[in-house]
Amino acid sequence: MVTMGINTFGAKETLDLPDRSLEFFRLSAVSPSVEHLPYSMKVLLENLLRHEGDGTVTADDVQSVAEWTGDSDGREISFMPARVLMQDFTGVPAVVDLAAMRDGVVQLGGDPARISPQIPVELVIDHSVTVESFALPESFRINAEVEFERNQERYRFLRWGQQAFDNFKVVPPDTGICHQVNLEYLSQTVFVDDSGVAYPDTLVGTDSHTPMVNGLGVMGWGVGGIEAEAALLGQPISMLIPKVVGLKLTGEMREGTTATDLVLTVTELLRFHGVVGKFVEFYGPGVSSIPLANRATLGNMSPEYGSTITIFPIDDETLRYMRFSGRSEEQIALVERYAKEQSMWFDPEAEPVFSKTIELDLSTVTPSLAGPSRPQDRVPLDRSKEFFADALVGSLPKTHADIASAGSFPASDPPAAAEGITGAGEPDETATQEASHPHGQGTPTHRVHVSVPVTMSDGTEVTLDHGHVAIAAITSCTNTSNPSVMLAAGLLAKKATEKGLTRKPWVKTSLAPGSRVVVDYYESSGLTPYLEKLGFNLVGFGCTTCIGNSGPLDPAISDAVSNDGLALVSVLSGNRNFEGRINPDVRMNYLMSPPLVIAYAIAGTMDFDMLNDPLGTSPDGQPVFLRDIWPTSAEINAAVESSVQSDMFRHTYETIFDGDERWRSLDTPSGARFEWDDDNSTYIHRPPFFDGMPTEPTPLSDIAGARVLALLGDSVTTDHISPAGMIAPSSPAGEWLSSSGVERKDFNSYGSRRGNHEVMIRGTFGNVRLRNQLAPGTEGGFTLHLPEGEETTIYDASLRYQADGVPLVVIAGKEYGSGSSRDWAAKGTILLGVKAVIAESFERIHR
Repeated sequence: MVTMGINTFGAKETLDLPDRSLEFFRLSAVSPSVEHLPYSMKVLLENLLRHEGDGTVTADDVQSVAEWTGDSDGREISFMPARVLMQDFTGVPAVVDLAAMRDGVVQLGGDPARISPQIPVELVIDHSVTVESFALPESFRINAEVEFERNQERYRFLRWGQQAFDNFKVVPPDTGICHQVNLEYLSQTVFVDDSGVAYPDTLVGTDSHTPMVNGLGVMGWGVGGIEAEAALLGQPISMLIPKVVGLKLTGEMREGTTATDLVLTVTELLRFHGVVGKFVEFYGPGVSSIPLANRATLGNMSPEYGSTITIFPIDDETLRYMRFSGRSEEQIALVERYAKEQSMWFDPEAEPVFSKTIELDLSTVTPSLAGPSRPQDRVPLDRSKEFFADALVGSLPKTHADIASAGSFPASDPPAAAEGITGAGEPDETATQEASHPHGQGTPTHRVHVSVPVTMSDGTEVTLDHGHVAIAAITSCTNTSNPSVMLAAGLLAKKATEKGLTRKPWVKTSLAPGSRVVVDYYESSGLTPYLEKLGFNLVGFGCTTCIGNSGPLDPAISDAVSNDGLALVSVLSGNRNFEGRINPDVRMNYLMSPPLVIAYAIAGTMDFDMLNDPLGTSPDGQPVFLRDIWPTSAEINAAVESSVQSDMFRHTYETIFDGDERWRSLDTPSGARFEWDDDNSTYIHRPPFFDGMPTEPTPLSDIAGARVLALLGDSVTTDHISPAGMIAPSSPAGEWLSSSGVERKDFNSYGSRRGNHEVMIRGTFGNVRLRNQLAPGTEGGFTLHLPEGEETTIYDASLRYQADGVPLVVIAGKEYGSGSSRDWAAKGTILLGVKAVIAESFERIHR
């Protein structure tokens, strides 16, 4: 996209490099005081400066950011990202919209080719692989085959989009996770457009964990699909000048602590201080000691903090990682030169202007996990058994019917666990740190035990209790992008197997890295066989368990959950652990580092003192403790140094867009317009949004005679509004699929069917944890049809109201629409006939 701007401030200059000359917009031309701005505000200022005079940015906008003193004065500005990142759950409906827009343009007598991305768009297929097979050498092949069989209609559609639209590329399935691919390959840190102008690489992504790339100094955050569509069509992202919280790092991490321990500590800290909707920026002398992979881990969990971004400035570590991950020397030289010319180079002694500052001494970070249902509920490892016993009481089901938490994956701000809350839950933003933690002071609680004998499908007989670990997953780009913690897991597996330890037979184990590079360095280090001996075979390159695609448990274990009310546990190296997210048969979920995931798979239960209880016995009869198998920092660093090579990244990414034979042999439609097959397809339907669209927008009119469709409480997430997980057979969406000839085993998920409005409208407000106060005593997508007061589904009620010409409204409390970037939370609401949502406040990502 050609950069615009009228250069009011005389900021456009030439940047001479050894191999070329580029143009750039010098920040100091606006004001010498910009040197004291935080790095993130300098990036924002450059964006405005470069687009000043293009019809959306004024000189006053530029001046307002240049003179920023830490306050947000409510001024609205226009941000133009350099590119857009998508994943398949959110990307398919976006491409459906683009295809429908082309039809709409033709209906209005225009050229359909006008609808095409104006900036680069990369879509990574990573959300569709499920852990059907595990702990087998052939598990990866089996899961990939099942994924392709279920989703090939969606994949054909995306391949059509790749040939139909300019600036649109698709990374095929079984390749990696979008954020890890973005970190390791797609991001440039400094972007150069077709006109030869250099500027900071920026993006928006249709996934809330887009800020992972903030660790590379790239400013980006998650947005809804509708916002992303506007951005890729050349429209600006409207935003308020943000507040920026400075998180000062001092000291260094202690021996035995990991990046996961640090990120869970920061999650607890920032949730306590309150950073919702704000920028967070790291500064201070401790920054230099944080490896870039750890910085990416910290950026990744921005939605769990509540922040828009969590960013690190550019420094020598940035350049080291770029070289390490195979970027060209020319690109690395450009990044260094540009950052220094723009005063964007990190200075550990600098004290930029911030809205607020918080300090963290890295030496205070201790081994940690988080759970059982919120990422901010950090649990010190040395008290994990005690805290688990405390949490178990609140996690036990009151009735067996309450156990099935029909798998949708909740958003960033989950419902509170307390009883008696109206609506979906309450925010904890203003709670004290102790009061907001479900464990309180960790006071001793009477431990509830059961003894449930189970004969598994392979004939193995086990006895299960509350707290037994049903799932142990090394998953998610949050940690699999980090060679240190991944090699730590491999080294721990090696020591464990050498001492005769094994995983417990009831634990479903899986390894799902976010990049093929991980498998390369496991092979190079010789650690793969040890991981496989403990059941951590490769199951796929995708999000898997982290987004709820954990697959079924052994049928006998599922039956025990249903019949005996077992409260089972998952342990994972992911970023979210809300109840119902990981697996409908698992009630408690704990986030932790990859090596700890393996340790808990060996222990088999959360009712275990990981520091003092033996994990097992060695062949010579000696007890084996965690300390006996935990690798030292020296061992981890040596493994990284010897096993991870830049050529691995280059080799992996030189064919990133090629795909396997299944992908390449897909029968792909062609042409500028998509040929819809609404009569036969249950995945891709032409959406109704552009039907009868006039050439001029219809003026707004008053809403008269409306009825309330839903009366909701605080913290209604986008997942409450539009769930993403499994589709229940008895739900309106399930009934529609059955009537369309789809077998139950092929229902797939709401997320995979976002290209079909017939499914999505029926799933709107269909989350089983939604509490509509119009229908007290119910959970899920129910309401009362007024004035009769008849209880019915929200979908059926909306049909009756629309048939009668009755407009609808939704009433809610604070933080409506918090959580994931999910455009169907808006689209589905409109299609239900809702003319207005009246709430005390709206979350940024949904507004």
